[in-house]
Amino acid sequence: MTRTVPTWDPAPFRDQVQQALDVFLDEREAELAPLGPDAGRLVAEARTAVRGGKRFRAAFCHWGHRAIDPAVADSPDALAALARACASLELLHASALVHDDYMDASDTRRGRPATHRAFEAEHRASGWRGDPEQYGAAAAILLGDLLLGWAGDLLRHSGFDAEATAPGLTLFELCRTEVIAGQFLDVSVQARGRADVDTAMTVLRYKSAKYSIERPIHIGAGLAGATAQQLDQLSRFGLPLGEAFQLRDDLLGVFGDPAETGKPAGDDLVEGKRTVLVALALDAAPRTAAERLDAALGTPLAPADVDDLRAIIDDSGARAQVEEVIGHLTDRAVAALDTADVDPLARDVLTELAAAATQRTV
Repeated sequence: MTRTVPTWDPAPFRDQVQQALDVFLDEREAELAPLGPDAGRLVAEARTAVRGGKRFRAAFCHWGHRAIDPAVADSPDALAALARACASLELLHASALVHDDYMDASDTRRGRPATHRAFEAEHRASGWRGDPEQYGAAAAILLGDLLLGWAGDLLRHSGFDAEATAPGLTLFELCRTEVIAGQFLDVSVQARGRADVDTAMTVLRYKSAKYSIERPIHIGAGLAGATAQQLDQLSRFGLPLGEAFQLRDDLLGVFGDPAETGKPAGDDLVEGKRTVLVALALDAAPRTAAERLDAALGTPLAPADVDDLRAIIDDSGARAQVEEVIGHLTDRAVAALDTADVDPLARDVLTELAAAATQRTV
């Protein structure tokens, strides 16, 4: 599946996406300038929220488009419009992360304070009235909402004509609905404190897998005029790959190196995430160990506690099982792509992206 010589260098593309985001936020900052410095603080935090990251969603959107319309590469104007459309998905992603960090009570994101914590700290340092935590929560909710609205705005005004934009917008709206509903499924699972493997997979699919890979590919392809058959073929690649992508994320949430992930060790355990990994461990671990893991989820954990829970999960075989599933899903996705009616260069790059998305350490 992997190739010794990459077909595509993603670094210039990431720079182009960042430039599109910067220009868009410059325009929004100018619009909000009459509201004064508070609005400026909101835009400044928006800039922080969209900076960095792997840009997988943007990349899958880009190559979803080129899978259907390879000629777009011959038009600088069309490529610029496509970069703006791809950037819209990074605004959607930033919105989800801002909201997700607040709902999960996460302290950090990419090695810096999460949005609600940053605003909370500012309130506290300034000695303002009221509850700093409530202020941080309100700011994060509003910023997440703003980023979500801006994502649709940027896609709508990316530069494609109305006829080409309409299918992409329809797919974007579906993606937006799925990720919000999937997030509520996740919140509800955590509240109940239990989830079997099937339930955890449903949450994974709608909260992350679809909006991370399948829908970005669809949106790019939709903007290129993809047929229903082509979208279906791309789903056979994008959905299992999105599931593998999130399963890798679940492993990193427990076993990842904080120096690389920007999150504390075992952060998903502290947050009480009822992931597929956890569900498998609870099923397979000896009763006493399973009870220990179940009771510890979502509680403050010392480093020794995290190590103990990691050992329970590892010894249960759940970690190895998830690794096996990741490999199976990725192979299935790539096999589907091999038979899809898409541009050969796009097929090669999407295959490389599949490896990058599922074999990462951050």
